[in-house]
Amino acid sequence: MSTLVRGAWVLAFAPGAEALRDAAVLIDGDGAIAAVGDSVELMALHPHATVVGDGNGVVMPGLVNAHTHLTECLIPGMGERYVLWEWFEKVVGPCARVTTREDVRVGTLLKGAEMLQSGITTVNDMSCHRNMGALASLGAVDGLAQMGLRGVVSFGAEDVYPGAPPPPMFMAEHEALADRCASESLIGFRCGVGTVLGVTDDLFARTIHACREHGWAVHTHLAEVREEVTESRIRWGESTIQHSGRQGLLDHGVIAGHCIWCDRADIGMLASKHVAVCHNPVANMILASGICPVDTLRHEGIPVALGTDGAASNDNQDMFGVLKTAALLHKVAALDAHAITARDVLRMATIEGARALGLERETGSLEPGKRADLVLLDGDTPELATIHDPFQQVVYCATARCVSDVWVDGVRRVSGGVVVDADIRSLAASARELGADLVTRAALTGESMLVKGVAGA
Repeated sequence: MSTLVRGAWVLAFAPGAEALRDAAVLIDGDGAIAAVGDSVELMALHPHATVVGDGNGVVMPGLVNAHTHLTECLIPGMGERYVLWEWFEKVVGPCARVTTREDVRVGTLLKGAEMLQSGITTVNDMSCHRNMGALASLGAVDGLAQMGLRGVVSFGAEDVYPGAPPPPMFMAEHEALADRCASESLIGFRCGVGTVLGVTDDLFARTIHACREHGWAVHTHLAEVREEVTESRIRWGESTIQHSGRQGLLDHGVIAGHCIWCDRADIGMLASKHVAVCHNPVANMILASGICPVDTLRHEGIPVALGTDGAASNDNQDMFGVLKTAALLHKVAALDAHAITARDVLRMATIEGARALGLERETGSLEPGKRADLVLLDGDTPELATIHDPFQQVVYCATARCVSDVWVDGVRRVSGGVVVDADIRSLAASARELGADLVTRAALTGESMLVKGVAGA
């Protein structure tokens, strides 16, 4: 059966048709978008289609969360007083040493529900851990597949730490993860480089060789903090961006998180190598990392997507918070209300995000022939009752509670604001138990009060 999703506005982000008034999207029985157009005309042409929406809301493409870490889903809400490297040493690092595949699977289910309820349909994950042999990164694929989300998963390998195993063990996890992703129709694989400074020259060279041999695209972090620039220049005499370019990493379809501390030469390198960037404003503000030069990057033709970053550095997976923060941050940083628009921000979270991941033929806009990844926002909520400008209304007014329905690949994953076929209460209980166990194994009881709360319950 076909489904017709209608709204007061359809924000299609299609060429020549970014926004349509009193329109609808027709989803066919195979999960593709069959038509986009006037809602009255489509209802007349398809009288047997199931109609969803009362015509007051906003229909838009599913949001693309272009950078997160699903290995962090059980450890939000700690370390607000730390900058990046302190935060890693005191919060994420200890957990990374003991994280299991089941921890990641359950955490991904938990935050997958949060992502769906905030309109996210595509997730680009870098699972980072140091519990080698546990294949913990595969838990992200397990969880995403169970939630029915579209995704791309990578293992953020790093081997510059005491007791690290030899490089072949890290390469073996890349291979295992690639095989696991290949078994899922909605989940792709990228080769992860946790940080360029965090890998030995041997592992870096092996990674680049594997990307060349297998045709793997890459997910990494670049130019996130000032300390990275300083250390890179001491180690190699150039920035991590220049080093990655000269060594050949940037020749393999790279999406890079952050890219905050870039000079003109770095930006030129990113543009010449067709690197895509993911801007993570909330995490960058929490960790006091800096502000990504979004306007400059986009002016140079570099695709810029938006991401939540991990649940330990955001500390949620809500894209509506990211949308509003991105718009406000760049206006105040430039002291210019014209610095970025709501339309710009929504494009970054939809079609530009899809383009950054090489998925623009499948998702990111509402066009016939693309897969039906779309969101219906409820126009009868206080936030959206009076829609004067749909772009501004979504970015500045809407919250996750406005999300009524979500389809991924034509399958309805959220209905009436509720995640379909997911027992959130039971999932929360499982996550609570595993989260307490994880911080105990990681000896993080000084940072976390969860264990004390569970013991006293």
